[in-house]
Amino acid sequence: MSVTACQGLGFVVSMLGFAGIIAATCMDQWSTQDLYNNPVTAVFNYQGLWRSCVRESSGFTECRGYLTLLGLPAMLQAVRALMIVGIVLGAISILVSIFALKCIRIGSTEDSLKAKMTLTSGIMFILSGLCAIIGVSVFANMLVTNFWMSTANMYGTMGGMVQTVQTRYTFGAALFVGWVAGGLTLIGGVIMCIACRGLVPDQSNYKAVSYHASGHNVAYKPGGFKASTGFGSTMKAKKIYDGGANTEEEAQSHPSKYDYV
Repeated sequence: MSVTACQGLGFVVSMLGFAGIIAATCMDQWSTQDLYNNPVTAVFNYQGLWRSCVRESSGFTECRGYLTLLGLPAMLQAVRALMIVGIVLGAISILVSIFALKCIRIGSTEDSLKAKMTLTSGIMFILSGLCAIIGVSVFANMLVTNFWMSTANMYGTMGGMVQTVQTRYTFGAALFVGWVAGGLTLIGGVIMCIACRGLVPDQSNYKAVSYHASGHNVAYKPGGFKASTGFGSTMKAKKIYDGGANTEEEAQSHPSKYDYV
């Protein structure tokens, strides 16, 4: 798979997961009333992160938001925080990944910079998906605990007869949407990290040798590159040649005493 296709696939999958996280956070059906012991009821209760709703048999639905913050359970507040952090991380990741796409060229952006941006967006998508999965799992664990505690309180010790009727809540549709959305965001982030490797430019392990094309003499030294024009060496050779000629003429004009022997 090419780098562009891999990067585009990761971006699309992450976008789908991010949209699912937003939908799950805004949904009201995080917990729904369990109708196992009372299948026929005039009202149906379900709750979300931000409000609780009651639907009557006539089709009329009434929702009421949570008017308190400190009075809410600590687990519910933790789930809210995790989902909001996941949405913020996903939004930042989308902005970074748009500029990191190889098919989009903005100015003179180098591939090495796009590789770093792709890796950053992939890691943030992974963190966003983990926040969503952890938040949904914490809420599901809270539901399971409350469900079995309510079940234990419903049944007395006298022959297992039901003494009191309590409202029990089970998994709502928002939990499954959150799990799927978190998984898609996580997978998309992993694909983006894999696509990052294809954007990194290849680095050679050999050292280049500088070459200077010139008609004059070129001197190479281990410490670096040094080029000479050859003009100085030519003048030096000319001086030596002229000096030798002058010496020979002087020897002929001033003969020594050994020349007459």
